[in-house]
Amino acid sequence: MSRAKPLNLSAVLESQSMLPSQPRALALLSSELIKPLPHMRSLVQLFSTEPVLAARLLAMANGPAHLMSQRVHSIPEALVVLSPLQLRQLLHKATPGVDTTSTLGWGLASFWRYSLDTARMARALAMSVQTNASAAYALGLIHGLGELLLQQADPETAARLAELLEPVHPQRPQVEMQLLGYCSAQICAHLARQWSLPAVVTDALQYMHQPLEQPVFEPLTGVLHLAMWRASTRALNWSERKLAVSFPAEVGLALGMDIDMVLRQASIDWHSGGEPDVVF
Repeated sequence: MSRAKPLNLSAVLESQSMLPSQPRALALLSSELIKPLPHMRSLVQLFSTEPVLAARLLAMANGPAHLMSQRVHSIPEALVVLSPLQLRQLLHKATPGVDTTSTLGWGLASFWRYSLDTARMARALAMSVQTNASAAYALGLIHGLGELLLQQADPETAARLAELLEPVHPQRPQVEMQLLGYCSAQICAHLARQWSLPAVVTDALQYMHQPLEQPVFEPLTGVLHLAMWRASTRALNWSERKLAVSFPAEVGLALGMDIDMVLRQASIDWHSGGEPDVVF
């Protein structure tokens, strides 16, 4: 495999303006925000379908203008802090994403679908272990932004990585460390720190692939790890045998959950809650 020099971590982070948003979510949010009194429930639901917009929403709410730095954990909390004018400004700066047949291993439609799956799974697991479900959902929704940014900023390197493992493969971080010297979790955690997100969020992103290495184990980090495992193995269509072999049992033990409990949460009919889903 040829090995042209990949971008360093700083260069990737400087490219964050390239992160694309889903056009349908942008259009629906724009329509809602034209109204004199936008409906809060609709705004929560729509921002909850789009990882980049959700991340920028949290960044704006935790920004210095609101004196809320590192205090806003979730999408509903952020929408209480921000005005409709600020939300319209956020949308104005967004870049619509156009999904094409990708050689990088992760088309945008697949990324959006996987992110939503992880977010829902994280929320369900968080409720099971009685930790912050709204924060868990936000973490699940935005945790893939490091991988997406790498793909947008350095497509040649992303293509070489895709030749080795799919972006959602549980062992992908080790391959990234070998090739790049950093991994997607570090990209995402650096972004979260730049955006002044709460420490529990940035730490969860930093340790999402190895939650038991966190100096003090945080249940949100473990919840995110298990949600990622289930969403990725579902996307990869792994067999029951591969699921059993790959299940992160030590993380499950730390949360008091076994594989059956996790898979039971994953079998929930997500559409039954009445929340709109993005149509791909």
